Amino acid sequence: MKITENIQIALGNVRSNLLRTIITMLIISFGIMALVGILTSIDSMIYSMNDSFSNMEANSFRIRPKRDGVSGKRGGRQAKRGNVVTYKQGMEFKDKFNYPAKIALSCWGTGVATAKYGAEKTNPNVMVLGADENYLNVKSYEIAVGRNFTETEVTSGQSKAIVGFDIVKALFNENQDRAINSVISVGNVKYKIIGVLASKGASMGMSQDRRILIPLLKAKTLYGHSQKNYDIAVALTSVEKMNDAISTAIGTFRNIRKLKLSQDNDFEIRKADGLIERLKENTAAIRLSAIGIALITLLGAAIGLMNIMLVSVTERTREIGICKALGATRKNILTQFLTEAVVICQLGGLVGIVFGILIGNILTLFIGGTFLIPWAWIILGITTCLVVGLVSGLYPALKASRLDPIESLRYE
Repeated sequence: MKITENIQIALGNVRSNLLRTIITMLIISFGIMALVGILTSIDSMIYSMNDSFSNMEANSFRIRPKRDGVSGKRGGRQAKRGNVVTYKQGMEFKDKFNYPAKIALSCWGTGVATAKYGAEKTNPNVMVLGADENYLNVKSYEIAVGRNFTETEVTSGQSKAIVGFDIVKALFNENQDRAINSVISVGNVKYKIIGVLASKGASMGMSQDRRILIPLLKAKTLYGHSQKNYDIAVALTSVEKMNDAISTAIGTFRNIRKLKLSQDNDFEIRKADGLIERLKENTAAIRLSAIGIALITLLGAAIGLMNIMLVSVTERTREIGICKALGATRKNILTQFLTEAVVICQLGGLVGIVFGILIGNILTLFIGGTFLIPWAWIILGITTCLVVGLVSGLYPALKASRLDPIESLRYE
């Protein structure tokens, strides 16, 4: 008997026992949907993050305080998290790092600012950051209209601003030319707009266009305090020099921090692509949890499918006897019932895959990710359904193939 004939017979039996088959298929669908949906949303978020860093991941790194907390003991003393990077240390690093690279120094101002222009104002969720003249190049921002800060504007702390497109949209009705040279208020401080950033959209649920950049010294004056941390970002001209540049940066910054030879670094180097790798590592547990949830659901589906197949064997005992009387072998009967179990699983799996992709991408779009077709997880779902079908159908198929044809024909 050909495989196509077995599939046709399986589909016929599915139609004849539609209700209980649908219930089993739904259980399988929920398991596959959980598996594919969660894994799809994770992959979509990682892809979105990777795309956001695509222009800077290969040739840049950051210097930041060590964030590992208490990590162990050296000579009876516990290692503490590193001190913040001060403004003075950041400026000193810019002067002393003798390497073909661009260095950007920046700091966080606030994330709850409100920008005003005339009668128009934004929601109180605008991010204000202090930046130097290299920030846009190192962070891969582009100016749509206007210009960047000059070194003089940064070091003298002038009241100038570069704004994101969301600010222009809210205050100037999307007219970028009108925004240039206009004076806006952020809190009680007025700034003259000298540039508008090209739109970058959203990443991981956070808009990249809802921000205002002000000169670094101005941000230090307004938002600075004793524990204020300044971010140092270094962009190289060639990715091949990354390891050498990092070694040089570590030596330079150790001297700036006045660390002794016996002391460990109280700062760490973070490569931009390392953020993606860390995110992948952190989501590994979520992936395993998703697979575990799906397997538990599929275990219930497998038991239900096995029960249906056993009932089917009992109901079709006479049919099996007729098939054997007409020359069907044990192998034919075994293949037929295994095919039926696999068909039911694959039908349920396909429904689960479709809904899993839709739900996973809908969740991702809500938090600013991009639509993704997870071919790897589709293949995993199909393979899982195949295995579940074979495992669930094996015992009922063996039982059917071993039925005595004479006893089967007598069965009522």
